[in-house]
Amino acid sequence: MNVNVSQQPARHVTFGEAFRFWVKLGFISFGGPAGQIAIMHRELVERRRWLSEERFLHALNYCMLLPGPEAQQLAIYIGWLLHRVRGGLVAGTLFVLPGLASIMALRLVYAAFGRTVVVQGLFFG
Repeated sequence: MNVNVSQQPARHVTFGEAFRFWVKLGFISFGGPAGQIAIMHRELVERRRWLSEERFLHALNYCMLLPGPEAQQLAIYIGWLLHRVRGGLVAGTLFVLPGLASIMALRLVYAAFGRTVVVQGLFFG
């Protein structure tokens, strides 16, 4: 078993490139962990070639062993691989921030207009 997997990205990735990717991923990755992991694989391994297939699968295997949401853990770990602590913090934050903002916006709409017929129809069918 070969556990000597390089921790270096396949090519140098600037912090700005990584930041833009994590923002994009946060906004398009609704649909659960399988979809989020598939998007990360397609973008980071196949399209951008920031990680090798071996490095990605190695990281995914570790994240699947840990308790908790593996897609978020994978994003944090890949962010850490690319830019250490700062990269991990940014990747983890931007991975959940758009979803959190959406839920908070819906909460505000419901709190302000929840008794109206239109909003009740939208929320309850």
